[in-house]
Amino acid sequence: MPNNPRASRRGALISALLVLPVFLVSCTSSGYPADPDGTFDRATGGTLSVGISHHPPYVDASGPEPTGSEVELIRAFAEDIDAEIEWTVSGEEALMTALEAGDVDLVGGGLTDQSPWSSKASLTRGYAEDAGPDGQTVQLVLAVPLGENQMLAEVERFLDSAHPGATP
Repeated sequence: MPNNPRASRRGALISALLVLPVFLVSCTSSGYPADPDGTFDRATGGTLSVGISHHPPYVDASGPEPTGSEVELIRAFAEDIDAEIEWTVSGEEALMTALEAGDVDLVGGGLTDQSPWSSKASLTRGYAEDAGPDGQTVQLVLAVPLGENQMLAEVERFLDSAHPGATP
């Protein structure tokens, strides 16, 4: 019986569609989700560049070494991924510009889920509740570069395990 070219093409197409997702996932070194700029892979076992703004009690950047509840949380995340931290202390606008440019990997400093920076950064899920300036409850968040989905997922995984539902 002669081969049916139409059936052969259909079989090839089906095979390609089944193999394509596996191929695409295997193209990233750490799996899915991926970071187009490799933020998480670069930081893991290397240097985590962290931008912080002075915002006690979350971040106190007035001394030689930063302190505060978010600083400790970020230090624990860095330890979890075996990374050294390089701190950059500045205002929120400068830090978000640095995050957008890829000069820092993570930003903290009392950011909330109501942050006006959500168009410049990916904000994590809230990791703790606190009272905002108007007395309303807000969720505290950290920021990572837009599109760096593996970095966002790994920070959220860490927050979920290390800080579930706690307040600062």
